Amino acid sequence: MGLAVALPVSLIVSSSTEANSEPASIKAYQSTILPMLEKHCYECHGDGYDKGKVAFDNLETPDQILAPDLWVKVLLNVRAGLMPAENKSRLSPSEQATLERWIKRDVFRIDPNNPDPGRVTVRRLNRVEYRNTIRDLLGVDYNTEHEFPPDDTGFGFDNIGDALTTSPMLMEKYVSAAQTIIKQAVPEAARKPAQQHVPGSGFAGTNARTKWGKRQLLFSEPANVAASFKNELAGSYRVKFDLQVNGTYVPDTGKARVILRVDGKEVANQELAYHDEKDFTFESTHKWKPSDHTVSIELQPTAPPGSEKTITDLFVNKVVIEGPLERAQWVPTENYEKFFPREVPKGREEQRAYAAEILGAFAARAFRRPLDVSKGDETADRLAALAEATYTQKGKSFEEGVAHAMAAVLASPRFLFKLEQPEPHAVGSSVANVDEYSLASRLSYFLWSTMPDAELLQLASKGELRKNLRAQVVRMLADPRAESLARNFTGQWLQARDVEGIASNPRQIILRDAGEEDTLRQLREAFRSNDDAKAKELFAKIDEVAKSKPDLDGDMRKAMRKETEMYFAYVMRENRPVTEFIDSNYTFLNEDLARMYDIMGVTGEELRKVTLPAGHARGGMLTQGSALLVTSNPDRTSPVKRGLFVLANFLGTPPPPPPANVPALEASETEFKDGQDPTLRDVLKLHREAPMCRSCHNRMDPIGLAFENFNAIGGWRDSERKQPIIAQGNLITGENFNSVRELKKILANDHREEFYRTLSTKLMTYATGRGMEYYDVETIDQIVKQLDSQDGKFGALLTGIVESAPFQKMRTQATVTAAN
Repeated sequence: MGLAVALPVSLIVSSSTEANSEPASIKAYQSTILPMLEKHCYECHGDGYDKGKVAFDNLETPDQILAPDLWVKVLLNVRAGLMPAENKSRLSPSEQATLERWIKRDVFRIDPNNPDPGRVTVRRLNRVEYRNTIRDLLGVDYNTEHEFPPDDTGFGFDNIGDALTTSPMLMEKYVSAAQTIIKQAVPEAARKPAQQHVPGSGFAGTNARTKWGKRQLLFSEPANVAASFKNELAGSYRVKFDLQVNGTYVPDTGKARVILRVDGKEVANQELAYHDEKDFTFESTHKWKPSDHTVSIELQPTAPPGSEKTITDLFVNKVVIEGPLERAQWVPTENYEKFFPREVPKGREEQRAYAAEILGAFAARAFRRPLDVSKGDETADRLAALAEATYTQKGKSFEEGVAHAMAAVLASPRFLFKLEQPEPHAVGSSVANVDEYSLASRLSYFLWSTMPDAELLQLASKGELRKNLRAQVVRMLADPRAESLARNFTGQWLQARDVEGIASNPRQIILRDAGEEDTLRQLREAFRSNDDAKAKELFAKIDEVAKSKPDLDGDMRKAMRKETEMYFAYVMRENRPVTEFIDSNYTFLNEDLARMYDIMGVTGEELRKVTLPAGHARGGMLTQGSALLVTSNPDRTSPVKRGLFVLANFLGTPPPPPPANVPALEASETEFKDGQDPTLRDVLKLHREAPMCRSCHNRMDPIGLAFENFNAIGGWRDSERKQPIIAQGNLITGENFNSVRELKKILANDHREEFYRTLSTKLMTYATGRGMEYYDVETIDQIVKQLDSQDGKFGALLTGIVESAPFQKMRTQATVTAAN
């Protein structure tokens, strides 16, 4: 089965076709392709040479000649201008067209009129998709980043079917999450006591701190905080304190006594110790007349001597006041009619029918397709029976039984996985359109990272979604939920999601740029010798060097990420040319980010579109703070990382991994004996002299060094270690440039086609949840052709993807059967 689904459809459907076409393929190779290779390639890949372990004159059998893996590399390198190598005889346009046509038709066996949609492993919802789906289905914001382990990635993305495994532990978490979510969302009775919520942020007092938007008290210092509220009616009330102890990953000895009071009267007194995110609830009941009230929390550190450095926290989540508790004063439960549109009937049969009605409708929305009773789908009846088994127990309500069955829906594979079906198709057909409900899910999880909305499902039910696809794409891009595409795609394509957590030492970066590393060495020596006066003097010098630079704090990191997301969303929604991802005259800034970029006239915290001054080095995504930060080391820039970033994400030609045991770049600095700290350009020049490093670094280094005017936190600099920065260079494909501005123009113009192909491949991978294979080459080529004919507009890219065979179609069981 695994082998069968990996084969392209054209190799599966007819073995006789293969047998008849193979001699023609070999004949074409011998008469046309081989002479071309002998003329242009044998100097490195023939006549005894096997550079890159490729020797064309060793291809003897049909299997060797027609091996797709070899020709994928040939096609990639020829199109990128990397092969034939620099200063070697190049293929003419007609020769390259002949070679490409033979590879696609004779080796890959691609039929342009019947493209292979490829193999897609059944995909489960990743953390982002699960969270968004629960939000749209039930109105609950469930923090999946906190509750679920990180999703594995493949091909650079976390929505790849082959990578999204489901472990027993994760399944347990899904069951637990289902119960928690349903308890929060689904009412258990038609009426209940009224509630007031006092948020943790509403508490104020001694040593009241804030972390993650919540009120924080430290186990290491005494604290006393309070908040007030008012009850309007006389009666009995219940007060619930919702607290959380949150320690680090490493247990410590921190302890604290927590004293809770209501109107000054102690209601709880307990010593708490280290826990890794454990919730505590304390309840008390009171008889009140209408009046004002105060709730307070006192924390007294009780750790033994030597434990003052504990970093265990007490978070005040909220305090809930329920009442009056007397049934006569209960109020209608919020959202009750959303789940239970009619009064619960009295009869047993009527209750079962009502439960089946509610649960059938809920399951259909959760499963993203209707339950097909005509084909024997008994899901609604089985769920109703599960609900009945619960609500007929003593003390259980009808609503509790239905809620229990709803939790089972959320733990079902039909909810957790994107299960797809083909449209009715001819017997023996190897490819079919996915049905309209599957298409609705593909579209919504691609553009919104969430379930289809009512309009998509309604069109699917009428069989009209496919013919209204373009109009729906336009509608969906205008919806705020389309921000998910900008956030999740750029977060992984350009690693923007790493910005807020990546390690960086701004002070050390600035001192290195200023050539003051010796000051740091002197400071360390002053500490070792206990020379406080000298250390104070050196600290003052360091502060003087670093004080004028913007801080790389949490707000700055968020602004960097938001700049990238807003930039992508603008190109997407305004249907701009995708080459503006490389170069443009605008970006999105707030006051802090503009100061980092040395751009005047921008004020306020909100990011907005800013037109850049003429000739400015910014513009496009490569010179945004997010890209520059994630391609740097914690203490310096990395031209190697930056060059690799461009090659992999914009040109689609990443070099192979480095050989084992390559020394760190800093090791090459010891070769410089003149006492001058060398620049990275100097060090890389020496590094490239090693034969095993030269070929890859000749591709990466010129690109990365073009960005050296940007320091490791994204700010501009004119010098490194007191030496002027030289940003000029030449690409391995022959183009020369004198600045990063010129490099960006070369990439956006001379290498436009490679960028179109790379971006199309990345976005198609994200859209379909699988890596692109050799049989997808023609599909990508058609999208590139469409982009080129429409001036690179983003809309051409998007429609090319959603109308392509990998997005619209699926292999059928006939494919697998024929292969077996």
